[in-house]
Amino acid sequence: MVPGVIDEPLPTGEEKTRAVRAMFDAIAGRYELVNKLMTFGLDARWRRRAVADLHLPSNSVVLDVAAGTGDLTRELTRQRHCPVATDLSFGMLHAGRRLPERVQADASALPFPTGSFDGLTCGYALRNFTDLALTFDEMARVVRPGGRLSLLEVAEPDHGVLRAGFRLWFRRVVPFIGSLVSDRAAYHYLPRSTAYLPPSACIVTMLNAAGFSAVNHRRVMGGLSQQFVATRSS
Repeated sequence: MVPGVIDEPLPTGEEKTRAVRAMFDAIAGRYELVNKLMTFGLDARWRRRAVADLHLPSNSVVLDVAAGTGDLTRELTRQRHCPVATDLSFGMLHAGRRLPERVQADASALPFPTGSFDGLTCGYALRNFTDLALTFDEMARVVRPGGRLSLLEVAEPDHGVLRAGFRLWFRRVVPFIGSLVSDRAAYHYLPRSTAYLPPSACIVTMLNAAGFSAVNHRRVMGGLSQQFVATRSS
């Protein structure tokens, strides 16, 4: 069962994998709508920048990990790349529109040959992976040497007023919106799931250890989001 009670402990290990899969299967139909409401549509701008920051030539083959219903996958197509969407949740992939190629898979065991992609994207999913270090290892394995990585994830503003407003919105208003238009338990769990996320400096270290170099971290819109861009080492 997906956690929905504030003081209920967050799942770990295989229990987390099962819970995350079930949760995203349950919210697939309304996922994109709630995203737009949560971010006032700003997530589309952040995804455009994430794809552009790959700095790959047209027709590059790019794996979109935790693709969900395909927001980043479609942006890759718009920017003239050849995307492959993969996600743990079959429900999310099934609900996706105009996805040219989709593969259900656990990100910690990707069913693709070594070095088969020119680039890789992942949007707002790092905290949902059961084993983040192993997932980064798999990302590094499937990206060719010299290939590019671009990851988006939630963040929290540093400044007091902005941070207080963000916390009110993300921890109180977002669950309320989710309860109205989608699944109550899922959207009470999602804000809590940020507890799984390591500090940004730790993520940079983990990416380096996995085989990525020139890892660049930047905060987006005062810290409402964050992005990691890197190159696969030779």
